[in-house]
Amino acid sequence: MPIVIAPTNKELKVIKIMSDEKTKKRLESLGITINGKIIVLSTGGNVVCKVCDARVALDRDVATKIFVV
Repeated sequence: MPIVIAPTNKELKVIKIMSDEKTKKRLESLGITINGKIIVLSTGGNVVCKVCDARVALDRDVATKIFVV
């Protein structure tokens, strides 16, 4: 499921990133990688996630391309 509809405050595993290489590299630099752990904190307009003990705000368009389980 994309992280925009994922449950909040639950540790999830990133399984797929459906984006271009430039965006994938940017997400990697933020700590969002395949098989990485992520916690969704809020899913209002933008998606706020906890990654590697840091909060990261993602644009909704980018967030719909990140799939978790």
